[in-house]
Amino acid sequence: MSPVLLNSHPLPARSASVLPRAPTRTLIRTVPVSVSPAVSAPPHAPTQAELLDFVRRTAADADLIASLPLDPEGRTWVRLEGPGGSEAWLIGWPPGTGTGWHDHAESVGAFLTASGELKENSLTARLPTDGWKTLELTEGIDRERRLSAGKGRSFGRHHVHEVLNESADEHAVSVHAYYPPLPQIRRYSRSGQILRLEQVERPEDWQ
Repeated sequence: MSPVLLNSHPLPARSASVLPRAPTRTLIRTVPVSVSPAVSAPPHAPTQAELLDFVRRTAADADLIASLPLDPEGRTWVRLEGPGGSEAWLIGWPPGTGTGWHDHAESVGAFLTASGELKENSLTARLPTDGWKTLELTEGIDRERRLSAGKGRSFGRHHVHEVLNESADEHAVSVHAYYPPLPQIRRYSRSGQILRLEQVERPEDWQ
């Protein structure tokens, strides 16, 4: 099933509307992740499976996970050295925080919960890449996953989802990796089956 395009007209490179999100604390450092010689970074562009393997091995590094400072007021993150030129992050999620609906443009990716539990809501349909502001989604394209510690997933290009920590009292920590490094993130608002593009972010907005 495919989304139904309601309105189609050119978008500016950046929308003036910004989705409200939880406050964020950024930790400005890059953390190298040691990889044993048997699983050294591939010389080619990493696949979804290789990214998932990387986030799984990284999440198993208890010292690294414990090193992430957690803030009750907002998400925290530290950039990691991903395999094969990928972009990777260690992210802390206070109770009740989430990303809002978004995608990762042309990047493939993977993420895995290292501690706590995260919920992912996603769409199974691939959206048009350009030229629209509002879509009406058909029924039956929503998926929900609950990812407890040690569970994760990979995804392809233009994967639209939101990630939430619905716990009332427990932080979650997760590891994420994307290839190629994120060229942009498109953020959406959603009301029922209506999805609206609200903002296009580029690397300078989050790095």
